[in-house]
Amino acid sequence: MPRKRNSRCKKSCRLLWPDAGLVAVPLVSERAERQIRRWLDEFVVGLNLCPFARPLLGAQSLRIAVCPEAGPASLQRAFLKELDRLQRSTEQELATTLLAFPNALDDFDDYLHFLDGAQDLLCEAGLEGLVQLASFHPDYRFAGEAPQAASHYSNRSPYPIIHLLREDMVERALEDFADPERIPERNIDTLTAVGVEELERRWQALFTP
Repeated sequence: MPRKRNSRCKKSCRLLWPDAGLVAVPLVSERAERQIRRWLDEFVVGLNLCPFARPLLGAQSLRIAVCPEAGPASLQRAFLKELDRLQRSTEQELATTLLAFPNALDDFDDYLHFLDGAQDLLCEAGLEGLVQLASFHPDYRFAGEAPQAASHYSNRSPYPIIHLLREDMVERALEDFADPERIPERNIDTLTAVGVEELERRWQALFTP
């Protein structure tokens, strides 16, 4: 049975690839990027939560963008800017983007509300079916699962993040991977085997200087 975040979203394997992003506040950018990279290395790749990520982590065409703003209008502008950047670029120039919000959307419900609005903007731009949004949050919770379930860590990130992916890249990756529909199930087994206590210890270590 598919696992649901809530009634408004689907669960799937998320592809994750980092690259340096430029923001107005260098210290915020540096700290956020450092912690996101640790998360990618230790959780996403280290636990093999997304099998497609490992060989792509060093690609120059992959981007982390950090929005240091907190106001709703500024967050929306940041999303539209990254969406426009992605659609104006070739896959070789820019394959995918992780857009992080270190100073906003701390509340998971607020994040979901913003995510729904971002999906609406994507559809209004005529990019549905071309660009896919994946969701990550420090307090990510899948509907129908126990609050302390280890499975939540599959989509927990150091900061609220929207991942912009090219649909055709996702489709190609899935074609090359055996039994992609079993990835969520394997992730649950992996995370459960590690255990919540150890996952939380590793999680807290992401924020250690």
